[in-house]
Amino acid sequence: MSSHDEFDAFEGAAAASLSSRAMAARPTPYLDELNPAQRAAVEALDGPVLMLAGAGTGKTKALTTRIVHLLMTGRARPNEILAVTFTNKAAREMKERVGRMLGQPAEGMPWMGTFHSICVKLLRRHAELVGLKSNFTILDTDDQIRLLKQLIAANNIDDKRWPTRMIAGIIDSWKNRAWTPEQVPASEAAAYNNRGTEIYDQYQRRLKELNATDFGDLLLHMVTIFQAHEDVLAQYQRWFRYILVDEYQDTNTAQYLWLRLLAAAHKNICCVGDDDQSIYGWRGAEVGNILRFEKDFPGAKVVRLEQNYRSTPHILAAAAGVIRGNQGRLGKELWTEAEEGEKVRLIGHWDGDEEARWVGEEIEAMQRGTRGGPAMSLDEMAILVRASHQMRAFEDRFLTIGLPYRVIGGPRFYERMEIRDAMAYFRVVVSPDDDLAFERIVNTPKRGLGDKAQQKMQVFARANGVSLLDGARLMLQDRALTGKGAAQLSALVDQIDRWHAVARFHGLNQPTVDDDAVVLDELPAPPKNLVTHVELAEQILDESGYTEMWQNDKTPEAPGRLENLKELVSHLEAFDNLQGFLEHVSLVMDNESETEGAKVSIMTLHAAKGLEFPAVFLPGWEDGLFPSQRSMDESGLKGLEEERRLAYVGITRAEELCTISFAGNRRVFGQWQSALPSRFIDELPEDHVDVLTPPGLYGGGFGAAGMQSQIHDRASRADVYNSPGWKRMQERQTNRPMAQPQEVRTQVIDATAISAYTVGERVFHQKFGYGAITGIEGDKLDIAFDKAGQKKVVAKFVMGADDVPF
Repeated sequence: MSSHDEFDAFEGAAAASLSSRAMAARPTPYLDELNPAQRAAVEALDGPVLMLAGAGTGKTKALTTRIVHLLMTGRARPNEILAVTFTNKAAREMKERVGRMLGQPAEGMPWMGTFHSICVKLLRRHAELVGLKSNFTILDTDDQIRLLKQLIAANNIDDKRWPTRMIAGIIDSWKNRAWTPEQVPASEAAAYNNRGTEIYDQYQRRLKELNATDFGDLLLHMVTIFQAHEDVLAQYQRWFRYILVDEYQDTNTAQYLWLRLLAAAHKNICCVGDDDQSIYGWRGAEVGNILRFEKDFPGAKVVRLEQNYRSTPHILAAAAGVIRGNQGRLGKELWTEAEEGEKVRLIGHWDGDEEARWVGEEIEAMQRGTRGGPAMSLDEMAILVRASHQMRAFEDRFLTIGLPYRVIGGPRFYERMEIRDAMAYFRVVVSPDDDLAFERIVNTPKRGLGDKAQQKMQVFARANGVSLLDGARLMLQDRALTGKGAAQLSALVDQIDRWHAVARFHGLNQPTVDDDAVVLDELPAPPKNLVTHVELAEQILDESGYTEMWQNDKTPEAPGRLENLKELVSHLEAFDNLQGFLEHVSLVMDNESETEGAKVSIMTLHAAKGLEFPAVFLPGWEDGLFPSQRSMDESGLKGLEEERRLAYVGITRAEELCTISFAGNRRVFGQWQSALPSRFIDELPEDHVDVLTPPGLYGGGFGAAGMQSQIHDRASRADVYNSPGWKRMQERQTNRPMAQPQEVRTQVIDATAISAYTVGERVFHQKFGYGAITGIEGDKLDIAFDKAGQKKVVAKFVMGADDVPF
């Protein structure tokens, strides 16, 4: 007899009056640590309960205490409690908290974990009911894509029109809605000419032949089993006497149905969530699941956790003002006993670069304690952006000034895969002998050049003592490669030659500090149809097929990768050519050291959910960027409301200081455009907002109306921009908006220059302070700074120690 059968046999014994009274008489000191609302949620053990928990209201504490209360009062044995979370981290934290409160490890609770981990256990017990064996394998994404590619090829489907990853995404969305192939509605199937359901059906059949599932199947199969086999469902309804669900607002349809089926008999289900923090609609989450809880479970008890233990009253009031704009919400009012603190700060900037500079200066001032308050550690500060491409401006600024930072939830901007690929293309174009860069891009995107073809290139290159690119030329000349791969490689070699000619012209035409020193007669004739180096970068990515590769990729990450590529190209405008840009990136990355010290956190708003920081910066609050235009275009009002919830999440990450900023000009799709402040800004309650005056050419304003008065006609400010350097810059960058003249800095590095400094000389740098030169390469100086350590800087950014005017 199994342990669960024994529990069934003795189910009646648990209700015996003497034992029940004895269990109820046990002390419950853990209840004394709860506020009245938390305690009400914990003690409401019978029937459906919705714990509507606002940001920072201690919902994890209430949830884990409820589990302990069920055990301590004898309402349930450890394996009669089903506790479901979304992440392994959350499940571990729940087990650790329960263990600490019980005074012993919580390992005796086998049904505490994520949706997927619990469904794996259940499915292995009943695999035969869906045509599988109990030892089935779970395919990862790569295996899933490989299998789908085989099916697409077998069905003669154009993979350019129907990319594999797009079909995989469609199938996954159907599984999230608990649709088997035959259950997909006709309206959905028709949208893909019925080819989607055809491939879906074949895919499911093939999975069964392989005795395999994907992650979406784990829930889908269990929902199917519960719906088709009432005896199996009834068994688990008896076993799972109490169900607890964390982050209920993030459940998709399949998870929702699974939970409803299990709770249908006893209805002892407690769901914890916050409708105002439902921000994952793009991956299948349905905020409607939490909104209709009372309809799904009539007589449900709704307990609102509204006492906030995280943020100040001003921050909570600002968040409340924004979220009230949503119609689809249950409603609650967060409050706190904390001191009033500072108001939410709002500041408008001329452009994104000024925004990044100002944030960097604020962080340094806060770190030093010169902003007016006590000194803060960098670990206590975070920058939360709407889109990952916004990180570039902050990363570049922080690397330049030596401010340590970490990117949460993803790699740094220049370490992202798509950026490394693009940079490799640029490196080959500037320096065709760069074998490492050529090796990275030769088959990216796919050109039919597998390992064998690349090995042949290596052999030709080594045998002739030439670069890999020239080795490829020789291989093509000897016809050592044929077919599609040869044609694609030949096209790539020709493209690199053409791009290199343009890049070389830009490099030779690079202006020096003294423009009169350039002897124009000595320059080669420009290539035909000469483009700027920024346009050249766009051509490289487009003509190589790299941009198209990501356009055809239908994974959720693909749009962000395309935005990052656009951000990379737009950053080139600050430089005279590709070579200067590549040298700049090499220098700033070389200055970054992987120390274990305190660092500013940079992350997206989605990645920030569940985190908190004393000081939070929320940049880029402009319509189109935040709220996201794409989100509004794709989902209309539903998308706008999710964006507003994202704003609410961002504000409520701040404990003491919250700063919101926007810029009047941003680079959008390679062009500078005026930007309007986010509509969310005018939803902030003015009594809780402090409008700051930024450095620069105009004062601060509040909301869209204030911003309109700050955008001035360029011609009216012509007298401000009359320096020769500014005019030269404007000639090169006719589309770039105005910037502060004092902030214009030439980033170009002349590797052939003769430095005016000598090794051993003492120098001063505005950021790093005093130091001694240890090495010289052109106008690049290796300097051992007294406090900042070894750095590599450009000579024009330092001065002799004796020349410092203070």
